[in-house]
Amino acid sequence: MKRIGIHLLLMALGGLQAASMAWPLAGEGYGQPLAWLGLASLAGLAFFLDRCLSAREAFVTAWVFASAWLIASTWWLFIALHVYGGLPSVLAVLAVGLLGCGLALIYGAAAWVYFRLGQMGARTFARGLVFASVWFLAEWVRGTLWTGFPWAAAGYAHVDGVLRHWAPWVGVYGLSAISAALAMWCVAQRQDRVFRPQVYKTLLVAVLAVMAAWAWWVAPSHSPALAERAPLQVALVQGNVAQDMKFSKGAQKALLDYQAALLRNTGDLVVTPETAIPYFAHQLPERYWQDIRQRYASGQQAALIGMPMLGEGKNAYTNSALGLAPRQADYRYDKQHLVPFGEFVPPMFHWFLDLMNIPLGDFTRGAAVQASLNWHGERIAPNICFEDLFGEELARGFADPNQTPTMLVNLSNIAWFGDSIAIEQHLNISRMRALELHRPMLRATNTGATAVIDAQGQVVARLPSGVQDTLQAQVQGVDEPPTPYARWVSVYGLWPMVLLALGTLATVGWQGYLARHGRRRFAP
Repeated sequence: MKRIGIHLLLMALGGLQAASMAWPLAGEGYGQPLAWLGLASLAGLAFFLDRCLSAREAFVTAWVFASAWLIASTWWLFIALHVYGGLPSVLAVLAVGLLGCGLALIYGAAAWVYFRLGQMGARTFARGLVFASVWFLAEWVRGTLWTGFPWAAAGYAHVDGVLRHWAPWVGVYGLSAISAALAMWCVAQRQDRVFRPQVYKTLLVAVLAVMAAWAWWVAPSHSPALAERAPLQVALVQGNVAQDMKFSKGAQKALLDYQAALLRNTGDLVVTPETAIPYFAHQLPERYWQDIRQRYASGQQAALIGMPMLGEGKNAYTNSALGLAPRQADYRYDKQHLVPFGEFVPPMFHWFLDLMNIPLGDFTRGAAVQASLNWHGERIAPNICFEDLFGEELARGFADPNQTPTMLVNLSNIAWFGDSIAIEQHLNISRMRALELHRPMLRATNTGATAVIDAQGQVVARLPSGVQDTLQAQVQGVDEPPTPYARWVSVYGLWPMVLLALGTLATVGWQGYLARHGRRRFAP
C-alpha cells in the first residue's frame, strides 16, 4: 500500500514536470515556463531515487515518473490521432500511452545505472554528477532514437530561469543535466558526505554562485553593431485554418485568404505558415500562382511561402518553404527532419497509417545543411515545424562563420493539436533555440503562436492564438560570431557532452570498484 502511494506521488511529480515547461491552467501565467517547478519536481524524483533499495526499484521509480511526465506533456497527440486522423479513441489513447510509457523506459534504464553506481559508495557530490550524466544521456537517447522525439525536455522549464544564461554554452540538454545535478545535490542522503556539513553547504553555495555570476557575465547581449543595423519589416501571416478544412472543399477560402495576404502585405518579408498552400503549384486555380509570382517579381519585398514541392524522382515531394524575391532565383528550403507518421512512414508501420485519414504521409527529406535566404542584408534560415526541436541540427548552419544566419524563421502548422497547450510549449521551444544560437526567431503559424522572439529568447510581439490576422513587426538580425554552443555543436554535434557524461560514469564506476576492493578511499 505504501508503494502504491509513492507511485501516485511520482505520477503527480511527473505531471508537475510537464507543467513546468508551459503552465497548462487557464488564467494569469498560462503557457509560461516555471523553472522552480521543474527543479522541484525533479528534486522529488531524485529524493525517492536516492532512497531506493534495489536497482529494480530505481528503474520502476524513474519509469513511473517519466511515464506521467511524457504522457502529460504530449496528451494532445490524441487530438491529431483521433479528431483529425480518424483513429478510434481507444486506439488513440493506447497509442499516446504506449509512446509515453515506452520512452519512459529510457529513464528507467538511466535510474538503474544511477543506482548501480551509487551502490559502489559514491559520495553526495559524485551522486549528483552521476544523476546529471545519466539524465543527460536519457534525454539525448530520447532525442535521437528513431529520429528523435525530445519534446518537453527538462531544460525547457529554464528558458526564463537563471540557468537560461548557460543555454548559449551547453544548450537545452546541458540545462537538463545541470538541473538534474542541482536536484540531486539538494535532496541526496548526506550521511556519507566527504565534507563537514557547514563546509559542504558553504562550498556548494559558493560554486553555484560563481557559476551563475559567470554565466550572467559572459551571456551574449546586444552589441553596438546590432543597434546600428537597419530593422527588417516583417509580416507573419496566421491563417487560422482548421485542420479538417485544410484538404477539403473548404480549403478554397483558405487559399483565397492566403493569396490576399501575400498580395496586400507591404512588409520587407512576408511569411506564411507551413503548407499554407497545401497543393503543388500546378494544382492551383488558374492565375492563382501567376498573380503571386508577379507580385514578388519586382519591388522591394520578398515572401517565404509554406507549400509542398515536387522532389527528384517519381512520386517524390517535399515539405518546403519557397522564397520569392525580385531580381533573384527562387529560393527553396526542404524540410530535413520529418515527423514519423505525419510526414514519413517508419518501416513495418504502414498498417498504422492505414487506420488514419492523414494525407501527404510520405515526404522526401531535404539536405542536412541548406543555404539561407539572402534578403536586405540578412541571412534568413527557415526551419519547418518540428525541426526547431533539434538545436544541434539548426546549429549546423553556423559551421561557416561567414555564412551564419542572422535570423531564423519557423513555419509551423500545429492545428493538428487544436487549441491545446502544445501551442505554448512549441513557443517556448523556439525561445530556447533563440537563446542557444543568439539569433531572433520569427514564427509564422497557422493557429498559433505567431510571434517574434529576440536573440535573448524574449517574445517581443505576438498574435493571439486562434485568430486570423497578420503580425506586423520590426526585427533586427544579429550578425555576430556564433555562440560557444553553436561553434562546438556545428562541428562535433552533441558528442562532446555524450563523451563527458560517459567519462563521468566510467570514472565514478572505476573509483567505486577500487574502493570496494580496498585499494583506495572513494573520492567525493
